[in-house]
Amino acid sequence: MPPPVDIVKVAIEWPGANAQLIEMDQKRPLSSIIREVCDGWSLSGSEQFALRYADGPQLYITEQSRGEIKNGTILRLAISPARAARQLLERIQSHGIDARLEALKELAKLSADPTFAAEFINMEGIGTLARLVESGTHFGEMLAFTLTAFLELMDHGIVSWDLISLSFIKQIAGYVNQPMVDVSILQRSLAILESMVLNSHSLYHRVAQEITVGQLIGHLSNQEIQTYAIALINALFLKAPEDRRQEEYTNPLEQHLTEMASTLAQKHLRSIILNHVIRGNRPIKAEMAHQLYVLQVLTFNLLEERMMTKMDPNDQTQRDIIFELRRIAFDGENDPTGTEKRKAMYTKDYKMLGFTNHVNPAMDFTQTPPGMLALDNMLYLAKVHQDTYIRIVLENSSREDKHECPFGRCAIELTRMLCEILQVGELPNEGCNDYHPMFFTHDRAWEEFFCVCIQLLNKTWKEMRATAEDFNKVMQVVREQITRALAMKPSSLDQLKNKLRGLNYSEILRLRQSERMSQDDFQSPPIIELRERIQPEILELIKQQRLNRLCEGSCFRKLGNRRRQEKFWFCRLSLNHKVLHYGDLDESPQGEVPFELLSDKIPISDIKSVVTGKDCPHMKEKSALKQNKEVLELAFSVLYDPDETLNFVAPNKYEYCIWTDGLCALLGKEMGSDLTRSDLDTLISMEMKLRLLDLENITIPEAPPPVPKEPSSYNFTYNYS
Repeated sequence: MPPPVDIVKVAIEWPGANAQLIEMDQKRPLSSIIREVCDGWSLSGSEQFALRYADGPQLYITEQSRGEIKNGTILRLAISPARAARQLLERIQSHGIDARLEALKELAKLSADPTFAAEFINMEGIGTLARLVESGTHFGEMLAFTLTAFLELMDHGIVSWDLISLSFIKQIAGYVNQPMVDVSILQRSLAILESMVLNSHSLYHRVAQEITVGQLIGHLSNQEIQTYAIALINALFLKAPEDRRQEEYTNPLEQHLTEMASTLAQKHLRSIILNHVIRGNRPIKAEMAHQLYVLQVLTFNLLEERMMTKMDPNDQTQRDIIFELRRIAFDGENDPTGTEKRKAMYTKDYKMLGFTNHVNPAMDFTQTPPGMLALDNMLYLAKVHQDTYIRIVLENSSREDKHECPFGRCAIELTRMLCEILQVGELPNEGCNDYHPMFFTHDRAWEEFFCVCIQLLNKTWKEMRATAEDFNKVMQVVREQITRALAMKPSSLDQLKNKLRGLNYSEILRLRQSERMSQDDFQSPPIIELRERIQPEILELIKQQRLNRLCEGSCFRKLGNRRRQEKFWFCRLSLNHKVLHYGDLDESPQGEVPFELLSDKIPISDIKSVVTGKDCPHMKEKSALKQNKEVLELAFSVLYDPDETLNFVAPNKYEYCIWTDGLCALLGKEMGSDLTRSDLDTLISMEMKLRLLDLENITIPEAPPPVPKEPSSYNFTYNYS
């Protein structure tokens, strides 16, 4: 007979005594259970004690969290959080250096516990730590533990960052600006400043007065702290007031840069990130990849204002830019003297430049997006790559009318497309690591990217022998060429050109045909019948693959972690498919994690359902960064008895499909992800082709004909790696 659901069997330890094995009744008050445990060891004052986990983070157990205790858990009797907080507060203010160091070390560890943190904060503990830092008398390990405890306590969100004093900020900023400071102190100082900037508008201004991006550049060459430095740069960038991010230079014929763009795009910063981070001798970890992605997104977002700015057809300075485009393209031709003749020639030239409105091309830039950003791109091409610009314009102006590639219209539509592909104007996605190394290889990466793509568009237009009626078809092919090339993660703009060279129109047709063949639906009745007979065994094959992947397990990044010390957790299915094992990890694993290291588990029989997207509990919580569509598409939660959840955000779409499919298969529900549908179509098509090929190779004797045999079923595996 199974034990009651409210009874869990646990072991409880106490230093110097034999462990007690008890059956914990979850309906009894926790204080009653602690009293009984204390009586077992003849300990008086049970109200001064509490239970903690013996393994992992060793968190305190409360009435709210006791439901997470599983059978076989090892607990430890410890002094209560209030008592521990009181003792540590006294010890960190003692005169003995050794005693104070040990107290701060223990405090740094305990501060991650929300129960302890609440008690310590209630005793004005954060103020005490702040005064210790402001005094400037702590150095080395003692200071590192002090800063660690302070950051852990503030991360619980119990105390507002706005309460931090200016002298504390100056002291922390001083550690960052000092040339010779211990790495651990630098890491924590940078993390504290980042949290200040992200969590308080008023503190942003104070931090910005003490720390500049230029001062942080020197830290990017140190691999131990470069992630923290880039994270602070991103925070300063993200929270900078609009006027500081959107100051333009006055010359309209120069590229419109901003104060922050100028800082971030300066050669020194970019080259250090490229040489010491992206091309460094260490592999880029998930948190660094995320920070590079955030920096890339925020840099591109500087284009948003120009993208959303309409051209004023009556603004002479803006119209001068169009005149400049015409002048560069047709400089060899003399302007006629008469107004009417000049107007007629300009109209002809604007038509050759490929504008839709030949009389007043300024009207072509009144739609947003891409607005004035398209004109900026065209001017950059005309000035920096003048030969290429003139060649494209003159080459198309000399073609037959029906085959000319309209440069102006193409440049405007291409700019809009690139903004969509690179999601200009979107806030960073908290769970995304999708940065492109090539955008860090050039000071004007966006403009150079446009120049490469406009040449691709012109080349593809010629390969397709397109006419004006084919404009949208050409743009679709160009979008596919660009997205396929970006997916290959070229490390430089030259590599991008090589990738695009291999993705010509013929190759796109070949890839489309290949993909279409793998998804073909044969419509004849015998083929449909064969497909229906094959489908169940293919579904079973996919199901087994999904379950095998769940048994191998996956690593997930913890959301909501604003600090730069990466936190991960791992989850995998037991080999008998009956239990989900999971637990926290200090770092991302390089391979399979043994079951012994995963301290928590959920019986599959306890799982009630799997929910995805916005239905997940953790997607309803607030975040410092925008929970956009990409995060929602990777989120899923396991709901299990009694009213508990295990929340996931998959590292990518593939892992999301594998886990949601596998969990649905365990619960006897339909696997409905896009990956399953794609795999099903692909594998069925492969099997059908093999069986049909088998039929074609059957040799039938002249007489008497044998009874046809059913084609044999092929056993095969599919490589998902």
